[in-house]
Amino acid sequence: MATGMKVLYEFGPFWLDPEKQVLLRGDQPVAITPKIFETLLVLVRHSGEIVSKDELMKELWPDAFVEEANLSQNIFMLRKALGDTPEDRRYIVTLPGRGYRFVAEVREVVPDGGDVIIASHSQLVVEQSPVAPSDAVPALPAGAKRKFGWKHLVSIAALVGLLTIAAVVFLHRRRIVALGEKDFVLIADFTNTTGDPVFDGTLRQGLAVQLEQSPFLSLVSDKRIQQTLRLMGQPPDARVTPEIAREVCERTGSAAVLDGSITSLGSRYVIGLRASNCRTGDVLADEQVQADRKEDVLNALGRAASRFRTRVGESLATVEKHNTPLAEATTPSLEALQAYSMGWKAFSATGEAAAMPFFKRAIEIDPKFAMAYAALGLMYGGTGESALSADSTGKAYELRDRASDNERFFIDASYEGRVTGNLEKAQQTCEAWAQTYPREWLPHGYLSGFIYDAFGEYEKALEESKKGLQLNPDNPVSYDVLAYNYEYLDRLPDAEKALQLASQRGVEIPEYTFHRYDLAFLKGDKAGMAKEVVLAQGKSGAEDWIAYHEAFALAYIGQLQAANRMARRAVDLAQQSGDEERAALFMAGAALSEAFLGNAPAAQRRAAAALAISKDREAEYGAALALVLSGNSSRAEMLTNDLEERFPEDTSVRFSYVPTLRALLVLKRGAPERAIDLLQVSLPYELGAPRSSMHGFFGALYPVYVRGEAYLAVHQGTEAATEFQKILDHRGVVVSDPVGALAYLQLARAYESSGDSAKAKSEYQQFLALWRDADQDSPILRQAKTEYGALH
Repeated sequence: MATGMKVLYEFGPFWLDPEKQVLLRGDQPVAITPKIFETLLVLVRHSGEIVSKDELMKELWPDAFVEEANLSQNIFMLRKALGDTPEDRRYIVTLPGRGYRFVAEVREVVPDGGDVIIASHSQLVVEQSPVAPSDAVPALPAGAKRKFGWKHLVSIAALVGLLTIAAVVFLHRRRIVALGEKDFVLIADFTNTTGDPVFDGTLRQGLAVQLEQSPFLSLVSDKRIQQTLRLMGQPPDARVTPEIAREVCERTGSAAVLDGSITSLGSRYVIGLRASNCRTGDVLADEQVQADRKEDVLNALGRAASRFRTRVGESLATVEKHNTPLAEATTPSLEALQAYSMGWKAFSATGEAAAMPFFKRAIEIDPKFAMAYAALGLMYGGTGESALSADSTGKAYELRDRASDNERFFIDASYEGRVTGNLEKAQQTCEAWAQTYPREWLPHGYLSGFIYDAFGEYEKALEESKKGLQLNPDNPVSYDVLAYNYEYLDRLPDAEKALQLASQRGVEIPEYTFHRYDLAFLKGDKAGMAKEVVLAQGKSGAEDWIAYHEAFALAYIGQLQAANRMARRAVDLAQQSGDEERAALFMAGAALSEAFLGNAPAAQRRAAAALAISKDREAEYGAALALVLSGNSSRAEMLTNDLEERFPEDTSVRFSYVPTLRALLVLKRGAPERAIDLLQVSLPYELGAPRSSMHGFFGALYPVYVRGEAYLAVHQGTEAATEFQKILDHRGVVVSDPVGALAYLQLARAYESSGDSAKAKSEYQQFLALWRDADQDSPILRQAKTEYGALH
């Protein structure tokens, strides 16, 4: 509206005049205090938006300090004046921990001379056609203007007449519901009156699959629904009836509820879909289709879903382009689809282990169910079973023609990420995925979670993690990924804030515990580290991992004996939980610490133990490194060849694992120049976080470390110093990997080699201070003290 133009606001039966500070209900004034009027005005002007308590208090009391109770009293009195009750919040909704939202539709009314211009604030637009009565009022699109004589505004009878005409038009319309960019749709459970339990949960899942093919629609996730149900005092697995769905829809700030029904008429089935405005309950769109047989129900549901997509504003072109029939996009078997649906529900409620039996059952029923294999691969990956994850994901890739376009992107990205490891291809897939489906958060999650990070492009990863979190703010992994990307950039306060933001939203996963431990380590906060250790006790998925991280932290300061005890505990805990691959990874990491700190016999034993359990590529890489560092070059070379043959496309293998191993092998044979040459291939991604650093907490910047050692061997101290300084400049990437501590010692040696004794002394002092409580029989500590003494 133009500056200085008088604006009135209309909502429900109320009129609000900011200039005169008058609230009318019909033509009767409502008695409220000036401060309560100001409260209402702020909320109305931000209708549909969340207004935090802090924002409200700053607006209402800009120059004074008042208690929050004053605001609560204002809201209470305002609700009373508007007739809002706890059972029926038609105007003001409280969002716990976030603030308030004015949920009624608001229209701006601008007197223009003798006329009134009305502009709707609604995010949902209803178009009516055809108009049956000759004097019916045409539909009002968002932002459109319509003029009425000012005398009609003050005439209550005329206003009632207009509303009556509008109601007639509404009841005789064919609706088109235009959803905005940020609008979400919530799918309720189907009402099943057939008596056949196979439809329970199945049709809702099928409808979700069909609608997720749309680049236009955004669905409220099951995870978010379950979180909201808990806030409502409902069990997370409660049936989402239309009534419950409407409240969930309101609480999540979504635009519409979509509920369905299935009834039987003899041997036929009638499937109905209905979309409702979750704030008002108004029906916005409805569809009804018939299926002649039970076997035709999924196809009929697909037809109804396609019609719904066009009714909510999606173009016919995109509906036709992304519209794989439901039986082809999932499975023709209702029983398999039901098991698949139960798998996702179990995953959202409990986690990967609970979901696996359902996905396995879906595959038993339909061995060609591509997305069931993909889901099982995702579950295995989440529990650390990388070999099984690769097998299931590979099978999904073989069957990817039996999936929708959106699902095919997911399968391709998972295959490239988990099976081939070709992150260059994964990047291309995810970028195309994000472009095709701009409302899908997963491609941004992949780009920020393991693709750009492996390339060392942490700024890009950070931006993608922000996009993913914006699209799916209830996904717990997104907060962890955001925190890691801040950590990689050494922005530790921002990393901590990302995890705090998750806690404020009521989101928590075991990974946060050991991530907070690492952040405390990087800050030198021993009390913070101890706190997270206590919090992890007895927690599945946290206790073993935090013990593993403790082992690295102890090895970092030279306390190898204590590190060994903690590593054994981590391995034991992993094996007790039946996670053999994780145990192997822990063994490989412990073997590396032994090797770096000079305990060759123990390093070789642990490497052999890891290899006896698993051939996982990261465990194999860690074991091979430990073996070459501890003197078993022949076995290490065999493992290097195996990695190269088994994973010829893998980005981490090609640019980090194999170059590092081959450079170490030739360095041990006295050919440092050859080692430097072999490491040239690593240069593009040398500062990245390879898969081993994400899965096993080791391997970041190893090509840089070995190149530094090679430069030392050819007495190029300046060049060596440059390499070791890179490690010290990227503490957020290396964290407590032993090379982070040894880089101080190696940098001291590099300065000594280049003739800079003053800098050499400084670096020796830093290393010896770091290792002041190290095992006194450590060969590395003894050697460092000898070298430092020689400088004096």
